[in-house]
Amino acid sequence: MPKRDSTVRGREFGYGVQAVVDATGLPARQIAEKLDWHESKLSSAINGRGGVTHIEVALLLGICQASPAEQTHLLSLYPATEEKGWWQQHGKSSPILLRTVTENLKVAKALVGVQTHVIPMLLQTADYMSAVLMASPTVPASEIKDRVRAQLAMQEAVRQHQVNCIFYVHESALHLEVGGTEVLAGQVFHLFLMLASPNISIRIVPSSVGAHAGLAGPFTSLTFERYAPLVWVETANSSLFVEHKEAVAGYVSIVGALESISLDAAESKALLVRLHEKLDPSGRRN
Repeated sequence: MPKRDSTVRGREFGYGVQAVVDATGLPARQIAEKLDWHESKLSSAINGRGGVTHIEVALLLGICQASPAEQTHLLSLYPATEEKGWWQQHGKSSPILLRTVTENLKVAKALVGVQTHVIPMLLQTADYMSAVLMASPTVPASEIKDRVRAQLAMQEAVRQHQVNCIFYVHESALHLEVGGTEVLAGQVFHLFLMLASPNISIRIVPSSVGAHAGLAGPFTSLTFERYAPLVWVETANSSLFVEHKEAVAGYVSIVGALESISLDAAESKALLVRLHEKLDPSGRRN
Protein backbone atom coordinates (compact mmCIF):
# COMPACT_ATOMS: atom_id res chain seq x y z
CA MET A 1 0.00 0.00 0.00
CA PRO A 2 1.50 3.39 -0.96
CA LYS A 3 2.27 5.80 1.86
CA ARG A 4 -0.14 8.69 2.24
CA ASP A 5 1.27 12.19 1.93
CA SER A 6 0.65 12.93 5.59
CA THR A 7 2.57 15.03 8.11
CA VAL A 8 2.75 14.98 11.90
CA ARG A 9 0.95 18.32 12.06
CA GLY A 10 -1.70 17.19 9.61
CA ARG A 11 -2.41 14.02 11.55
CA GLU A 12 -2.65 15.88 14.83
CA PHE A 13 -5.09 18.33 13.28
CA GLY A 14 -7.18 15.52 11.88
CA TYR A 15 -7.18 13.50 15.11
CA GLY A 16 -8.09 16.62 17.06
CA VAL A 17 -10.99 17.60 14.82
CA GLN A 18 -12.27 14.02 14.76
CA ALA A 19 -12.20 13.91 18.57
CA VAL A 20 -14.08 17.21 18.77
CA VAL A 21 -16.72 15.91 16.33
CA ASP A 22 -17.03 12.57 18.15
CA ALA A 23 -17.44 14.35 21.50
CA THR A 24 -20.68 15.91 20.29
CA GLY A 25 -22.27 12.47 20.03
CA LEU A 26 -23.92 13.63 16.81
CA PRO A 27 -23.64 11.90 13.44
CA ALA A 28 -21.43 13.66 10.89
CA ARG A 29 -24.47 14.26 8.70
CA GLN A 30 -26.17 16.30 11.41
CA ILE A 31 -23.07 18.40 12.07
CA ALA A 32 -22.70 19.05 8.34
CA GLU A 33 -26.31 20.20 8.22
CA LYS A 34 -25.72 22.67 11.08
CA LEU A 35 -22.86 24.14 9.03
CA ASP A 36 -24.83 24.00 5.77
CA TRP A 37 -22.06 21.80 4.38
CA HIS A 38 -22.14 18.66 2.32
CA GLU A 39 -21.02 15.69 4.42
CA SER A 40 -18.06 15.20 2.08
CA LYS A 41 -16.82 18.68 2.99
CA LEU A 42 -16.81 17.75 6.67
CA SER A 43 -14.89 14.59 5.83
CA SER A 44 -12.34 16.63 3.88
CA ALA A 45 -11.89 18.99 6.83
CA ILE A 46 -11.33 16.13 9.25
CA ASN A 47 -8.87 14.35 6.95
CA GLY A 48 -6.92 17.50 6.11
CA ARG A 49 -7.70 17.33 2.40
CA GLY A 50 -8.47 21.02 2.18
CA GLY A 51 -11.62 22.51 0.74
CA VAL A 52 -12.33 24.58 3.84
CA THR A 53 -11.10 27.98 4.94
CA HIS A 54 -9.52 28.91 8.26
CA ILE A 55 -12.76 30.67 9.23
CA GLU A 56 -14.80 27.58 8.34
CA VAL A 57 -12.59 25.43 10.56
CA ALA A 58 -13.19 27.91 13.39
CA LEU A 59 -16.93 27.69 12.75
CA LEU A 60 -16.80 23.88 12.86
CA LEU A 61 -14.93 23.90 16.16
CA GLY A 62 -17.38 26.41 17.57
CA ILE A 63 -20.42 24.40 16.51
CA CYS A 64 -18.88 21.35 18.18
CA GLN A 65 -18.16 23.38 21.34
CA ALA A 66 -14.46 22.57 21.44
CA SER A 67 -12.67 24.04 24.45
CA PRO A 68 -10.97 27.41 23.90
CA ALA A 69 -7.54 25.77 24.35
CA GLU A 70 -8.31 23.08 21.78
CA GLN A 71 -9.69 25.62 19.33
CA THR A 72 -6.51 27.69 19.63
CA HIS A 73 -4.33 24.61 19.14
CA LEU A 74 -6.16 23.23 16.12
CA LEU A 75 -6.52 26.61 14.43
CA SER A 76 -2.77 27.17 14.81
CA LEU A 77 -2.13 23.81 13.12
CA TYR A 78 -4.49 24.19 10.17
CA PRO A 79 -2.37 26.55 8.01
CA ALA A 80 0.68 24.30 8.49
CA THR A 81 -0.80 20.83 8.00
CA GLU A 82 1.39 20.20 4.94
CA GLU A 83 4.67 21.34 6.55
CA LYS A 84 7.18 18.58 7.27
CA GLY A 85 9.24 18.67 10.41
CA TRP A 86 8.00 20.08 13.70
CA TRP A 87 10.04 21.55 16.52
CA GLN A 88 7.76 21.91 19.52
CA GLN A 89 9.22 24.33 22.06
CA HIS A 90 7.56 23.81 25.43
CA GLY A 91 9.05 26.55 27.61
CA LYS A 92 10.66 25.63 30.91
CA SER A 93 9.55 22.00 30.75
CA SER A 94 7.70 19.60 28.50
CA PRO A 95 3.94 19.17 29.03
CA ILE A 96 2.74 16.33 31.22
CA LEU A 97 1.05 14.67 28.26
CA LEU A 98 3.16 14.37 25.11
CA ARG A 99 0.14 14.46 22.84
CA THR A 100 1.88 14.24 19.49
CA VAL A 101 4.02 11.28 20.54
CA THR A 102 1.10 9.41 22.07
CA GLU A 103 -1.08 9.86 19.00
CA ASN A 104 1.64 8.59 16.68
CA LEU A 105 2.46 5.61 18.92
CA LYS A 106 -1.14 4.48 18.54
CA VAL A 107 -0.84 4.22 14.76
CA ALA A 108 2.80 3.10 14.49
CA LYS A 109 3.69 -0.26 13.01
CA ALA A 110 7.26 -0.43 14.32
CA LEU A 111 9.50 1.51 16.68
CA VAL A 112 13.26 1.68 17.10
CA GLY A 113 14.54 3.37 20.24
CA VAL A 114 18.15 4.39 20.78
CA GLN A 115 19.24 5.36 24.31
CA THR A 116 22.78 6.02 25.44
CA HIS A 117 22.66 6.79 29.15
CA VAL A 118 19.38 5.67 30.80
CA ILE A 119 16.76 2.98 30.22
CA PRO A 120 14.36 4.08 27.44
CA MET A 121 11.21 5.67 28.85
CA LEU A 122 9.01 3.12 27.12
CA LEU A 123 10.75 0.35 29.10
CA GLN A 124 10.97 2.07 32.49
CA THR A 125 9.28 0.93 35.67
CA ALA A 126 7.24 3.49 37.62
CA ASP A 127 9.93 3.73 40.33
CA TYR A 128 12.72 4.26 37.80
CA MET A 129 10.59 6.79 35.94
CA SER A 130 9.92 8.74 39.12
CA ALA A 131 13.62 8.88 39.94
CA VAL A 132 14.46 10.20 36.46
CA LEU A 133 11.78 12.89 36.73
CA MET A 134 12.78 13.91 40.26
CA ALA A 135 16.37 14.44 39.12
CA SER A 136 15.27 17.13 36.64
CA PRO A 137 15.26 20.72 37.96
CA THR A 138 12.69 21.69 35.30
CA VAL A 139 10.01 19.25 36.46
CA PRO A 140 7.82 20.49 39.35
CA ALA A 141 7.59 17.99 42.20
CA SER A 142 3.80 18.40 42.19
CA GLU A 143 3.69 16.95 38.65
CA ILE A 144 5.73 13.80 39.21
CA LYS A 145 2.79 11.44 39.78
CA ASP A 146 0.83 12.84 36.83
CA ARG A 147 3.87 12.57 34.57
CA VAL A 148 4.46 8.96 35.60
CA ARG A 149 0.83 8.13 34.81
CA ALA A 150 1.10 9.84 31.42
CA GLN A 151 4.29 7.96 30.52
CA LEU A 152 2.86 4.63 31.65
CA ALA A 153 -0.11 5.38 29.38
CA MET A 154 2.33 5.77 26.49
CA GLN A 155 3.76 2.33 27.31
CA GLU A 156 0.24 0.94 27.35
CA ALA A 157 -0.45 2.44 23.92
CA VAL A 158 2.53 0.53 22.54
CA ARG A 159 1.32 -2.70 24.15
CA GLN A 160 -2.31 -2.33 23.12
CA HIS A 161 -1.47 -1.58 19.52
CA GLN A 162 1.23 -4.27 19.43
CA VAL A 163 3.90 -2.00 17.99
CA ASN A 164 6.99 -4.01 17.05
CA CYS A 165 9.83 -2.52 19.10
CA ILE A 166 13.60 -2.79 19.04
CA PHE A 167 15.53 -0.88 21.70
CA TYR A 168 19.27 -0.27 21.53
CA VAL A 169 20.49 0.42 25.06
CA HIS A 170 24.08 1.19 25.98
CA GLU A 171 25.53 -1.10 28.63
CA SER A 172 26.40 1.87 30.85
CA ALA A 173 22.66 2.59 31.28
CA LEU A 174 22.30 -0.78 32.99
CA HIS A 175 24.79 0.22 35.68
CA LEU A 176 23.61 3.77 36.38
CA GLU A 177 21.93 3.51 39.77
CA VAL A 178 18.88 5.61 39.02
CA GLY A 179 16.81 5.67 42.20
CA GLY A 180 19.33 3.50 44.02
CA THR A 181 20.38 -0.11 43.59
CA GLU A 182 17.02 -1.55 44.63
CA VAL A 183 15.20 0.45 41.96
CA LEU A 184 17.88 -0.55 39.46
CA ALA A 185 17.44 -4.21 40.36
CA GLY A 186 13.71 -3.93 39.78
CA GLN A 187 14.29 -2.18 36.49
CA VAL A 188 16.72 -4.80 35.21
CA PHE A 189 14.31 -7.57 36.19
CA HIS A 190 11.53 -5.69 34.38
CA LEU A 191 13.65 -5.58 31.21
CA PHE A 192 14.12 -9.34 31.47
CA LEU A 193 10.35 -9.84 31.79
CA MET A 194 9.70 -7.54 28.83
CA LEU A 195 11.67 -9.91 26.61
CA ALA A 196 8.81 -12.40 26.96
CA SER A 197 6.71 -10.07 24.80
CA PRO A 198 6.88 -11.19 21.15
CA ASN A 199 6.93 -7.61 19.89
CA ILE A 200 9.83 -6.33 22.03
CA SER A 201 13.55 -6.86 21.43
CA ILE A 202 16.33 -5.33 23.51
CA ARG A 203 19.83 -5.08 22.11
CA ILE A 204 22.71 -4.04 24.34
CA VAL A 205 25.51 -1.87 22.97
CA PRO A 206 28.56 -3.13 24.94
CA SER A 207 30.85 -0.62 26.59
CA SER A 208 33.81 -2.44 25.10
CA VAL A 209 33.08 -1.04 21.62
CA GLY A 210 34.08 2.45 22.75
CA ALA A 211 32.90 5.22 20.44
CA HIS A 212 29.75 4.30 18.57
CA ALA A 213 27.20 5.74 16.15
CA GLY A 214 24.68 6.64 18.87
CA LEU A 215 26.90 9.12 20.69
CA ALA A 216 25.06 12.09 19.19
CA GLY A 217 22.13 11.30 21.46
CA PRO A 218 18.93 9.30 21.95
CA PHE A 219 16.06 9.19 19.48
CA THR A 220 13.01 7.14 18.57
CA SER A 221 12.18 6.12 15.01
CA LEU A 222 8.59 5.30 14.07
CA THR A 223 7.35 3.59 10.93
CA PHE A 224 3.73 3.28 9.87
CA GLU A 225 1.51 1.18 7.67
CA ARG A 226 0.01 4.16 5.84
CA TYR A 227 2.38 7.06 6.49
CA ALA A 228 6.01 7.94 5.85
CA PRO A 229 8.42 7.27 8.75
CA LEU A 230 9.49 9.90 11.26
CA VAL A 231 12.03 10.34 14.05
CA TRP A 232 11.24 11.81 17.45
CA VAL A 233 14.02 13.51 19.42
CA GLU A 234 13.21 14.65 22.95
CA THR A 235 15.09 17.24 25.00
CA ALA A 236 14.43 18.66 28.47
CA ASN A 237 11.97 21.22 27.11
CA SER A 238 11.27 20.51 23.45
CA SER A 239 10.27 17.77 21.04
CA LEU A 240 11.61 17.52 17.49
CA PHE A 241 9.79 15.49 14.85
CA VAL A 242 11.99 14.78 11.84
CA GLU A 243 10.11 13.93 8.64
CA HIS A 244 12.27 14.93 5.67
CA LYS A 245 13.33 11.82 3.81
CA GLU A 246 17.08 12.54 3.80
CA ALA A 247 17.16 13.34 7.52
CA VAL A 248 15.22 10.21 8.42
CA ALA A 249 17.64 8.18 6.28
CA GLY A 250 20.51 9.55 8.37
CA TYR A 251 18.95 8.15 11.52
CA VAL A 252 18.32 4.83 9.77
CA SER A 253 22.04 4.63 9.04
CA ILE A 254 22.79 5.16 12.75
CA VAL A 255 20.50 2.25 13.63
CA GLY A 256 22.26 0.11 11.05
CA ALA A 257 25.64 0.91 12.57
CA LEU A 258 24.39 0.08 16.07
CA GLU A 259 22.92 -3.18 14.80
CA SER A 260 26.36 -4.25 13.61
CA ILE A 261 28.08 -3.70 16.99
CA SER A 262 25.35 -4.63 19.47
CA LEU A 263 25.03 -7.93 21.26
CA ASP A 264 22.48 -10.16 19.59
CA ALA A 265 19.15 -10.92 21.27
CA ALA A 266 20.39 -14.00 23.11
CA GLU A 267 23.61 -12.31 24.29
CA SER A 268 21.67 -9.26 25.45
CA LYS A 269 19.27 -11.44 27.44
CA ALA A 270 22.18 -13.29 29.03
CA LEU A 271 23.78 -9.99 30.06
CA LEU A 272 20.54 -8.88 31.74
CA VAL A 273 20.34 -12.18 33.62
CA ARG A 274 23.92 -11.87 34.86
CA LEU A 275 23.38 -8.30 35.98
CA HIS A 276 20.19 -9.15 37.84
CA GLU A 277 21.95 -12.00 39.64
CA LYS A 278 24.43 -9.44 41.00
CA LEU A 279 21.63 -7.50 42.64
CA ASP A 280 19.76 -8.82 45.68
CA PRO A 281 16.27 -7.71 46.81
CA SER A 282 17.73 -5.34 49.45
CA GLY A 283 19.44 -3.39 46.70
CA ARG A 284 23.03 -4.36 47.59
CA ARG A 285 25.46 -5.61 44.97
CA ASN A 286 26.88 -9.09 45.65
